[in-house]
Amino acid sequence: MKSKSRVLVVGTTADYIEWIRRTYPDVALFLTDRLVRQNAQEPEPSGEEELLCDLNDYGQVLSSLKNHLQKWDICLDGVACFDCESMELSAELAQRYSLPYPDVETIRNCRDKYLSKLLWQQNNIRCPVSRIVGTPDEADAFFNLIKRPCVMKPLTGSGSELVFRCDSREECRTAFAEIQKRLQERRSHRLYKSNSDSVPSIIIEEHVSGSEYSCDFIIDNGRAEVIRLTKKIQSPRGPFGTIRGYIIEASLPEEIEEQMFERILLQGAEALGIRSAICMADFMLCGREVALLEMTPRPGGDCLPFLLRHSMNLDILKLNLDFARHILVKISRMQNQKPCAGLRLHAGKCGVLVKIDAQNLSRDPRVLEIHLPRHQGHIVRIPPDDYESWLLGHIIFRPDKSDLENQFDELINQIKVEMK
Repeated sequence: MKSKSRVLVVGTTADYIEWIRRTYPDVALFLTDRLVRQNAQEPEPSGEEELLCDLNDYGQVLSSLKNHLQKWDICLDGVACFDCESMELSAELAQRYSLPYPDVETIRNCRDKYLSKLLWQQNNIRCPVSRIVGTPDEADAFFNLIKRPCVMKPLTGSGSELVFRCDSREECRTAFAEIQKRLQERRSHRLYKSNSDSVPSIIIEEHVSGSEYSCDFIIDNGRAEVIRLTKKIQSPRGPFGTIRGYIIEASLPEEIEEQMFERILLQGAEALGIRSAICMADFMLCGREVALLEMTPRPGGDCLPFLLRHSMNLDILKLNLDFARHILVKISRMQNQKPCAGLRLHAGKCGVLVKIDAQNLSRDPRVLEIHLPRHQGHIVRIPPDDYESWLLGHIIFRPDKSDLENQFDELINQIKVEMK
């Protein structure tokens, strides 16, 4: 009897697991951290579908995975990962089972925000000037050297977590102390696994002015092909770098020539060691120049998969699974996308969630989807204590021609959040 073929999905979230298993049953085997399942509201997959482990314990993962594959007669035909903290484990498992996936060195090049920029600079690719700092004096010295605003963040963080803008030497010192303190509190967190007391774990870089964008793209056969392009809308409230929403762009900004942009993506990926992957990149558009901020071999997360589903009728999660199995993927041109925007809903204060009422919002003709995964009793903590619990969900909508920020306000005002 032929073994069952499955893509190993390493260390993702419960909502992604539910999305994949309900939409594409019998395609994936989920290797999930026990804490994720303990805290999940979604239905638990069957014992065959999901293997629960402490993903920090590589020996346990190897042994448990081997036993699981034998017990259920499963043969792995690919590895997929949607979360930064699980990419290195994915690379190790892919190597162990002789499956295609970027190697460990490539993953470390991407995860280390200083190393990635160093490699780009060595290849003449525009990116912020940066430095690893181990003391407040070193942060102070960098600010004094470039004499303009800086951004300070953990070496291997994600999104806007523990990211601070510094407009003075004093703010550099304050930010350094805050990040150092918060990293100590998070030292058991898988996202910061590479940080240690013996190695400086904070990066400072110049603040690059301009419009911020995010894109997904495929790197394969020596070329880059853009899947989606979104402009980030910064929040006027909350910590620096907090994204209020995204809007899908049907074409590149007129300042960017398509072949030039794809060449930058290809060169940026190859400098990090990426040869074949579905990738995500964040970048700044500064006049006619593109400055890379971050690149990683996974598709963009947050509300972006939901946006793509409505804008392009594209399931980026399935696309990633197909790519992992060497199934030919075909992407429609950006010009064929329908205009869509995603609005993130953040809690305004700490507390315990009592109720979210979105009935009025659901009647708004612009709204395509309302995703509110938090339930009664959810405990909200505000950054910098916690950057996850204050995100209550998102709204996908078809914007009209009026001001986008005003539309964000109109939609948010139709939601009633009750907390105690």
